[in-house]
Amino acid sequence: MLMSRLRSNSRTITMSFSGIDGAGKSTQIEDLSARLRESGLRVQVIRFWDDVARLTRIREASGHAIFKGDKGIGTPSAPVNRRDKNVQSGLMTVVRLFLYFLDAVSVRLVVKKALRCSANIVIFDRYTYDELANLNLRNPAIRAYVKLLMRLVPRPDISYLLDADPLLAGARKPEYPLEFLYANRQAYLELADLVGGMTVIAPMPIEEVGRRVLECAVAKARYGDITCPQVIDCDLSIR
Repeated sequence: MLMSRLRSNSRTITMSFSGIDGAGKSTQIEDLSARLRESGLRVQVIRFWDDVARLTRIREASGHAIFKGDKGIGTPSAPVNRRDKNVQSGLMTVVRLFLYFLDAVSVRLVVKKALRCSANIVIFDRYTYDELANLNLRNPAIRAYVKLLMRLVPRPDISYLLDADPLLAGARKPEYPLEFLYANRQAYLELADLVGGMTVIAPMPIEEVGRRVLECAVAKARYGDITCPQVIDCDLSIR
């Protein structure tokens, strides 16, 4: 019944998944995509770093050469020490402001192209939100920049923010210092308050997160402009 409502929707639904490293974005995207495809829906997954971000090779190579961080993705059995978005300085902020603007322009083009395709659902694995959460959102100038950029970037129909306990997230994906994960989580929550329109799913079991994610997608397909709850709390109540 839920899937039939999605199939009967006449337009493409766009959604994004954001959150700190280890929050479970990839797991939820894979699970949701599989369930939708099994039901006959056409799903396109767009990965921000691979399909949207600009100058990625230069960014990755220069970051590794300058900051001496490890490459690759950390796992519990093979942790790494990344040195990129967790490096904070005035110069790095200026560089990020430039790069994030380029990426915002790219987002507009990618979304426009995706909406011309035949997919029923377009899922973004990370979005502009995940870059903006790397900035100092308590700085008035940065807050003004964020608001300006969000006027340039198309808003997904549903923007999921998967909240997570930094301690558990760091254990699942050991790449960054725990102190950074706590600060980054706080930045995501501040960003959600600043830009509005994000559906924040508090830490809860993976299966329950998946159910809530699917319910929001179905609600959007059925009711159109009626948005999902902005906060889905860990006690399973909605406010």
